[in-house]
Amino acid sequence: MTPHQGAPSARATTRPQRPASQPGPGEWAGQLAAEWAPTVGRVLLGLVLAWFGYHELVQPSVWTGYVPVVSGQTLLVLLVLAHGWLLLVLAVALVAGIAVRAVAAVAVLLLLQIVASLTMSNGLSDLVLRDVGVLGLAVCLTATTRQRLVLRG
Repeated sequence: MTPHQGAPSARATTRPQRPASQPGPGEWAGQLAAEWAPTVGRVLLGLVLAWFGYHELVQPSVWTGYVPVVSGQTLLVLLVLAHGWLLLVLAVALVAGIAVRAVAAVAVLLLLQIVASLTMSNGLSDLVLRDVGVLGLAVCLTATTRQRLVLRG
Protein backbone atom coordinates (compact mmCIF):
# COMPACT_ATOMS: atom_id res chain seq x y z
CA MET A 1 0.00 0.00 0.00
CA THR A 2 1.40 3.39 -0.97
CA PRO A 3 1.08 6.47 1.24
CA HIS A 4 -1.60 7.85 -1.10
CA GLN A 5 -3.82 4.80 -0.66
CA GLY A 6 -5.31 3.52 2.55
CA ALA A 7 -4.53 5.05 5.95
CA PRO A 8 -2.88 8.48 6.03
CA SER A 9 0.63 8.63 7.34
CA ALA A 10 1.28 9.79 10.89
CA ARG A 11 3.17 12.77 9.53
CA ALA A 12 0.10 14.05 7.67
CA THR A 13 -2.28 13.78 10.67
CA THR A 14 -0.22 15.26 13.47
CA ARG A 15 -0.38 18.95 14.04
CA PRO A 16 2.16 20.87 16.03
CA GLN A 17 0.80 21.21 19.53
CA ARG A 18 0.89 24.54 21.34
CA PRO A 19 2.16 24.30 24.91
CA ALA A 20 -0.71 24.39 27.42
CA SER A 21 0.68 27.57 28.97
CA GLN A 22 0.27 29.56 25.75
CA PRO A 23 -3.37 30.24 24.86
CA GLY A 24 -4.31 30.85 21.25
CA PRO A 25 -5.35 34.30 20.02
CA GLY A 26 -9.05 33.58 20.52
CA GLU A 27 -8.53 32.29 24.04
CA TRP A 28 -6.28 35.21 24.88
CA ALA A 29 -8.87 37.73 23.62
CA GLY A 30 -11.59 35.96 25.60
CA GLN A 31 -9.53 36.05 28.78
CA LEU A 32 -8.71 39.71 28.26
CA ALA A 33 -12.38 40.55 27.70
CA ALA A 34 -13.46 38.55 30.74
CA GLU A 35 -10.99 40.40 32.93
CA TRP A 36 -11.51 43.93 31.63
CA ALA A 37 -15.06 44.11 30.20
CA PRO A 38 -16.71 44.85 33.56
CA THR A 39 -14.23 47.66 34.19
CA VAL A 40 -14.67 49.13 30.72
CA GLY A 41 -18.46 48.87 31.08
CA ARG A 42 -18.31 50.54 34.50
CA VAL A 43 -16.22 53.46 33.22
CA LEU A 44 -18.37 53.92 30.11
CA LEU A 45 -21.57 53.88 32.18
CA GLY A 46 -19.96 56.43 34.47
CA LEU A 47 -19.13 58.65 31.50
CA VAL A 48 -22.71 58.46 30.20
CA LEU A 49 -24.11 59.35 33.62
CA ALA A 50 -21.58 62.19 33.99
CA TRP A 51 -22.47 63.60 30.56
CA PHE A 52 -26.19 63.77 31.29
CA GLY A 53 -25.70 64.86 34.91
CA TYR A 54 -23.49 67.73 33.81
CA HIS A 55 -25.97 68.87 31.18
CA GLU A 56 -28.87 68.69 33.63
CA LEU A 57 -26.92 70.91 36.02
CA VAL A 58 -25.83 73.43 33.40
CA GLN A 59 -29.18 73.77 31.59
CA PRO A 60 -31.93 72.34 33.81
CA SER A 61 -34.74 74.09 31.92
CA VAL A 62 -33.92 72.05 28.80
CA TRP A 63 -34.64 68.86 30.74
CA THR A 64 -37.87 69.85 32.53
CA GLY A 65 -39.96 68.46 29.67
CA TYR A 66 -38.89 64.96 30.69
CA VAL A 67 -40.61 65.25 34.08
CA PRO A 68 -44.20 64.46 33.09
CA VAL A 69 -45.96 64.27 36.46
CA VAL A 70 -44.98 67.58 38.10
CA SER A 71 -46.25 71.05 37.40
CA GLY A 72 -44.64 74.32 38.40
CA GLN A 73 -41.48 75.53 36.71
CA THR A 74 -39.49 76.11 39.92
CA LEU A 75 -40.21 72.61 41.23
CA LEU A 76 -39.36 71.11 37.84
CA VAL A 77 -36.00 72.87 37.74
CA LEU A 78 -35.20 71.79 41.31
CA LEU A 79 -36.03 68.17 40.49
CA VAL A 80 -33.85 68.26 37.38
CA LEU A 81 -30.98 69.78 39.38
CA ALA A 82 -31.29 67.09 42.07
CA HIS A 83 -31.41 64.43 39.36
CA GLY A 84 -28.30 65.91 37.71
CA TRP A 85 -26.38 65.89 40.98
CA LEU A 86 -27.35 62.30 41.64
CA LEU A 87 -26.22 61.29 38.14
CA LEU A 88 -22.91 63.07 38.68
CA VAL A 89 -22.30 61.46 42.09
CA LEU A 90 -23.06 58.01 40.66
CA ALA A 91 -20.76 58.72 37.73
CA VAL A 92 -17.83 59.69 39.95
CA ALA A 93 -18.34 56.62 42.13
CA LEU A 94 -18.44 54.31 39.10
CA VAL A 95 -15.38 55.76 37.42
CA ALA A 96 -13.45 55.75 40.70
CA GLY A 97 -14.56 52.19 41.46
CA ILE A 98 -16.26 52.98 44.76
CA ALA A 99 -18.88 50.43 45.92
CA VAL A 100 -19.46 49.43 42.30
CA ARG A 101 -22.28 46.94 42.77
CA ALA A 102 -24.23 49.18 45.16
CA VAL A 103 -23.77 52.22 42.92
CA ALA A 104 -24.79 50.18 39.88
CA ALA A 105 -27.94 49.08 41.74
CA VAL A 106 -28.83 52.72 42.44
CA ALA A 107 -28.12 53.49 38.78
CA VAL A 108 -30.55 50.69 37.82
CA LEU A 109 -33.29 52.35 39.88
CA LEU A 110 -32.49 55.75 38.41
CA LEU A 111 -32.43 54.37 34.86
CA LEU A 112 -35.76 52.61 35.44
CA GLN A 113 -37.15 56.01 36.44
CA ILE A 114 -35.65 57.58 33.31
CA VAL A 115 -37.05 54.87 31.02
CA ALA A 116 -40.49 55.12 32.64
CA SER A 117 -40.47 58.92 32.48
CA LEU A 118 -39.37 58.98 28.84
CA THR A 119 -41.96 56.38 27.91
CA MET A 120 -44.71 58.38 29.63
CA SER A 121 -43.73 61.66 28.01
CA ASN A 122 -42.67 60.50 24.52
CA GLY A 123 -43.94 56.94 24.11
CA LEU A 124 -41.68 54.23 22.78
CA SER A 125 -38.81 55.93 20.94
CA ASP A 126 -35.18 55.63 20.06
CA LEU A 127 -34.34 57.53 23.27
CA VAL A 128 -36.20 54.99 25.36
CA LEU A 129 -34.52 52.05 23.65
CA ARG A 130 -31.09 53.64 24.06
CA ASP A 131 -31.73 54.06 27.76
CA VAL A 132 -32.98 50.48 28.02
CA GLY A 133 -29.54 49.45 26.73
CA VAL A 134 -27.82 51.64 29.32
CA LEU A 135 -30.14 50.12 31.94
CA GLY A 136 -29.03 46.66 30.79
CA LEU A 137 -25.39 47.63 31.32
CA ALA A 138 -26.18 48.83 34.84
CA VAL A 139 -28.00 45.56 35.58
CA CYS A 140 -24.97 43.59 34.39
CA LEU A 141 -22.69 45.63 36.63
CA THR A 142 -24.80 44.82 39.68
CA ALA A 143 -24.04 41.15 39.11
CA THR A 144 -20.32 41.35 38.42
CA THR A 145 -18.08 40.41 41.30
CA ARG A 146 -14.69 40.97 39.67
CA GLN A 147 -13.58 44.48 38.86
CA ARG A 148 -10.22 46.00 38.12
CA LEU A 149 -9.12 49.48 39.13
CA VAL A 150 -11.39 49.81 42.16
CA LEU A 151 -10.89 51.50 45.50
CA ARG A 152 -11.10 49.04 48.35
CA GLY A 153 -11.48 49.98 51.97
